[in-house]
Amino acid sequence: SLPEQGPKLFLYRLYFASLRVKPKNTANTHYFSTDEEFTYESFYADFGPFSLAMLYRYCCKLNKKLKSFTMSRKKLVHYTSFDPKKRANDAVLISAYAVIYLKRSPEDAYRTLISGNNTAYLPFRDAAVGECTFNLTVLDCLQGIHKALQHGFFDFDSFNVEEYEHYERVENGDMNWIVPGKILAFSSPHPRSKIENGYPLHAPEAYFVYFHQNNVTAVVRLNRKLYEGRRFEDAGFEHHDLFFLDGTTPSDLICRRFLHVCESTEGAVAVHCKAGLGRTGTLIGCYLMKHFRFTAAEAIAWIRICRPGSIIGRQQNFLEE
Repeated sequence: SLPEQGPKLFLYRLYFASLRVKPKNTANTHYFSTDEEFTYESFYADFGPFSLAMLYRYCCKLNKKLKSFTMSRKKLVHYTSFDPKKRANDAVLISAYAVIYLKRSPEDAYRTLISGNNTAYLPFRDAAVGECTFNLTVLDCLQGIHKALQHGFFDFDSFNVEEYEHYERVENGDMNWIVPGKILAFSSPHPRSKIENGYPLHAPEAYFVYFHQNNVTAVVRLNRKLYEGRRFEDAGFEHHDLFFLDGTTPSDLICRRFLHVCESTEGAVAVHCKAGLGRTGTLIGCYLMKHFRFTAAEAIAWIRICRPGSIIGRQQNFLEE
């Protein structure tokens, strides 16, 4: 018999359940878990949601199971444990699949998740320590994914997961597209390329080829000067300094200037602060809210799915206000 927690029905044969004991497959039911395969690398107390690459890999896995001839008559049950963090992450995976492939609305997919459920899903939090001042819910994540899908920010039929995973690595530039072809987030270049305490640092020149290939025409720096902006300008890029302190929120003037740069630049804009997470994510959030009508929570969810760890502390509340 199926467990007390769930199961949630997403398709006539796709279910989601929380189980205390690892189940055995039967003649008409196939159980699978992704808890070993997909893990979130936390910065501090953050634990999710999973990145776009992991969501893509999950969808591929599920599509393969649903199309498999040997399983064509079986119920498929994605099961997770009662670990609240794993449960929340897995809930986003299966309900995002329903939004992307089964064309369910975020609200409908979320209703399916909570139907008959007596344990709420743990909300996600920022990449910080201490008290969390902003809860990002499973539903927020689904709404952010849905809005990104509506605006064509991703298409899993043509998504290059290897490229995403390559460039998000620190040694390859630590870059993620938030709005493909328009807004790229990355961490700060340094005066020269070297390995420092086991950590790869890149000079501005390390980015030139990729930026030219991907029509990046402007660079925005939000942190204090670690390299000469002229090095980008001499290579044909615009370079803008919009400094504000690490961990703080931008002034109205900084917001307006950032939006103006994005709006007046023909090509794509590459944005960085020191790590390319807090200040960078916050201003990109303003752009998503203005131009694509994302709510603050949808913007935070989408940016974190593209670039985990983004938007920290009061920056979350700033976007909401």
